Amino acid sequence: MSLFGLGSRNQKTFRPKKSAPSGSKGAELKRHIDATLGSGNLREAVKLPPGEDPNEWLAVNTVDFFNQVNILYGTLTEFCTTSTCPTMTAGPKYEYRWADGVQIKKPIEVSAPKYVEYLMDWIEVQLDDESIFPQRLGAPFPQNFKDVVKTIFKRLFRVYAHIYHSHFQKIVTLKEEAHLNTCFKHFILFTWEFRLIEKSELAPLFELIESILQ
Repeated sequence: MSLFGLGSRNQKTFRPKKSAPSGSKGAELKRHIDATLGSGNLREAVKLPPGEDPNEWLAVNTVDFFNQVNILYGTLTEFCTTSTCPTMTAGPKYEYRWADGVQIKKPIEVSAPKYVEYLMDWIEVQLDDESIFPQRLGAPFPQNFKDVVKTIFKRLFRVYAHIYHSHFQKIVTLKEEAHLNTCFKHFILFTWEFRLIEKSELAPLFELIESILQ
């Protein structure tokens, strides 16, 4: 049984928010994120707090960024449709095909909304898997945990790239551009701090990213 009712796709958030992993530990780190974000200094907000486990920090932030992208994309679901966006692109030069390596081994061309739906389902399965994202305090993270996080971030970036290239005018009309820019800046500063996405993958938005990193 999925966590989500069948009608949930049509609500404003693409799907319900996930809560932080790792029990009370995750909640504590989440409060730290909210407090540092509240100060407005995103460069400080992304840094590993002194004495904290890097994997715990990656885990809590992965859930946070998943929620952010989920909510941002949720504002666009009525405008990002199979007819407006028949393929998942980021401008004319970049097209993304979907494969999860399990059910879909060979990358397939799908519409942008289908790609995002596949992506969110795929991330959610991992967030709910306690062998990957442990919920109990002190439970070990898998050896390949950072690689899992890197793949999640690489694919979340594609949603940002699609939003900026295909829906930015709509975002402006909705008066959401300041929020989008802040979320993306936070995402990029975190990605850069922990070297989570290869530079070549960032190409569709590299001018914007350079202006953020300067």
